Amino acid sequence: MELVSLESGATVWRADRLERPAAPVWPTGWPALDAELPGGGWPAEGLTELLCECPGTLEARLLMPALVRADAPVALVGSPEPPHPPGWWSSGLVPSRLVWVQADAVRERLWAAEQLVRGRAAAVLLWLDRVPPGALRRLQVLSAGAGRPVFVCRPWSAAAVSSPAPLRLRLASASGWSLQVDLLKRRGPPLLQPLNLPSVPGGLSAVLSPRQQRLGQAWPDGLLHPVEALPLPALVPEQPAANEVNHALGRLAPAA
Repeated sequence: MELVSLESGATVWRADRLERPAAPVWPTGWPALDAELPGGGWPAEGLTELLCECPGTLEARLLMPALVRADAPVALVGSPEPPHPPGWWSSGLVPSRLVWVQADAVRERLWAAEQLVRGRAAAVLLWLDRVPPGALRRLQVLSAGAGRPVFVCRPWSAAAVSSPAPLRLRLASASGWSLQVDLLKRRGPPLLQPLNLPSVPGGLSAVLSPRQQRLGQAWPDGLLHPVEALPLPALVPEQPAANEVNHALGRLAPAA
């Protein structure tokens, strides 16, 4: 992308090149992905949409390398399943930097996300299916003005609907513990081929052999027993969403 000066002093974005955004970016932790994103990373403000066949399964694996380097808590709003603490912690995100807001209704999730964007969260991950008209544009304006990134996680079907998010990606699992990433929308030329990012989930890299990591194989059935997710005490009180957000904002407030 290139900015070309005109006689009037205006500029034109040449869509055959990646944009050079004025706002800062976060390195994604995936060099191949950084090379295809405007500025070389995740936008540090505004919306980014992640479309997943089964929301809640792949987004954390893609975002974790960037989130662990954030200097403030990360807020999860409306995740389909409770966060699995060992998976987050093994990647370097300690419990004190993870805030989970459990909200079921779409309007509650949107309201909670807006309050957290106005707070001191480093980033907000928001899971949505159907979205009221104008809700994402409002969130885009708010998050850009507050200098906060919001990652909106939606199902694949949302790709057929227009979105104000400047960056949209579609995620799928691939062979060999890899993530397949399609760039559906970016400020730059279309990317015709998907990216294949090697990604061993959670802390499995410490226990899988190189061959198992390469082939995406673990152990035969029966040798591994499922481990139940550990609770997140005090992060998810059984109260209405408004009280949960107030609790979360209290955790995000600077020390006196």
